[in-house]
Amino acid sequence: MQLTNRVRETLREGGVALGVFVPMPSADVVEVCALAGFDFVMLDAEHGRISPETAYPMILAAEARGVPALARVGQNDRQVILKFLDLGIAGVMIPRTDTPEQVAAAVAAMRYYPRGERGLAGGRTFDYGMGAPANELVPHLNDRVLAIAQFENVAALDDLEAILATEGLDVLFVGPNDLAQSMGYPGEPGHPEVQATIDRICAIARGGSVPLGTVAADAAATNRQLERGFRIVVSSAPALLARAAQDLLAGVPR
Repeated sequence: MQLTNRVRETLREGGVALGVFVPMPSADVVEVCALAGFDFVMLDAEHGRISPETAYPMILAAEARGVPALARVGQNDRQVILKFLDLGIAGVMIPRTDTPEQVAAAVAAMRYYPRGERGLAGGRTFDYGMGAPANELVPHLNDRVLAIAQFENVAALDDLEAILATEGLDVLFVGPNDLAQSMGYPGEPGHPEVQATIDRICAIARGGSVPLGTVAADAAATNRQLERGFRIVVSSAPALLARAAQDLLAGVPR
């Protein structure tokens, strides 16, 4: 298992990283996305059908093609997070982290002592005991894992500065769909009030040490998000497939 994380290195250098959500348990889809040139794949275990068992071959496929596999889990739960980390996942995204305390708990679950309280055992993380000693690997593993918290509730806006100040938080990921719901606009992430709130989030985070991430459906939307200051932008594998299929069929008279 690689001890480096290309996405983390890119962010540290001030660059941007483009990824793709993969909600279906398919190593083939992961390989295709990696070969297409995405900087990382995000296994979606919150909204998709992915479990730790089905995630394992997907992680291996990503590693075989030289890209990090991250995972969005469904719960801010130490045991849920650990199951994915011990498979070798390179970062974890936690949904609905609305308070500094929730963010701190999520970060602690991803890091070994003294930076957190992740449970330490053998297995794949430590090359099944056949690699370097565990005490030598721990600092590298702590540095490898990307800790990502999602901002999805307008009620958290008052705590945003405290959330961004959480030690060990690597990325704050703005989820526009659930943010819109929390503002009373379900299914309207493009609503002017929702977008104004996102602009406010960008303004508060600008110049800080925690980069922002979000979603985008296509190249034009991705460029707009990058212009706003987002440095991680994630698209959707099913949406990309659907659009390509529709484009093909629309171009063929029948």
